[in-house]
Amino acid sequence: MDRFDAMRVFTRIVERGSFTKAADDLGLPRSSVTDAVKGLEARLGVRLLTRTTRHVAPTLDGEAYYRRCVALIADLEDAENAFAGVKPSGQVRIDVHGTQARHFLLPDLPRFLETYPGIRLHIGEAHQALDMVREGFDCILRAGRLADTPLIRRKLAELKRGTFASPGYIARFGVPRTLDDLDNHRIIGLFAPDAAIVSPFVFEDGGTERKLTPPSVVTVTGAETNVACACLGLGLIQVPRYRVAPEVAAGTLVEVLAEYPPAPLPVHVLYSHTRQLSPRVRVVIDWMAERFRVVANG
Repeated sequence: MDRFDAMRVFTRIVERGSFTKAADDLGLPRSSVTDAVKGLEARLGVRLLTRTTRHVAPTLDGEAYYRRCVALIADLEDAENAFAGVKPSGQVRIDVHGTQARHFLLPDLPRFLETYPGIRLHIGEAHQALDMVREGFDCILRAGRLADTPLIRRKLAELKRGTFASPGYIARFGVPRTLDDLDNHRIIGLFAPDAAIVSPFVFEDGGTERKLTPPSVVTVTGAETNVACACLGLGLIQVPRYRVAPEVAAGTLVEVLAEYPPAPLPVHVLYSHTRQLSPRVRVVIDWMAERFRVVANG
């Protein structure tokens, strides 16, 4: 058994959690599957799997090796399929904020998978700083201004934002007419991932950007909770318009300070240069770009 075949055996064992099930799937004797793993462990000098009477699981080294194997096997399949004229196939792992996934991507996901039936899509929702390559992601979506990064970036959209409050909040605190009025108001304090302070509200005032952080009695880390707290009248929020479109339509939230709109929120997809030409990753990125363009402009 050559090295790539042994890698395929190893990845199937990890995915099925069983030597026997992997052997059945691949149509191989159990002994061949066992020998393949022993050969890999001997070549690498590490233990890849832990075995119990009921289950097989990767070690920490095994998890890292599994991710590399999946990527290498997928790259090999991409190269072979490109010459055979076959549609891209294999697993693609992305990380995206959950609300963006639900609003922009999931409604069109069945059509995409029907177009590319060989692709298996893993959608993570870490939405925090991560080592994309080490953790096995092919691309990640990030909203907001980006820090310096060696990753390749592609802008997908600029999401319009606004400042919103509930009718109950306005009845209690009044409507802020100017930015100075915010001294007498409160916000829902939203912490960005890995941030030590509440994200400030950002306004455009006569061509100048102003950042303000009014007081808050409630702080949150989740987008869903942020909007829910605003609907309960606990404070002002500043969010992309798409996120509160249903609440605005229902009258649960209303826009305030429309004369001082925040700058649009840029959304980028980031990916490693090592994945730039992978057909399976490219079709996923192109699909995401199309979805953001259509939905954000629609």
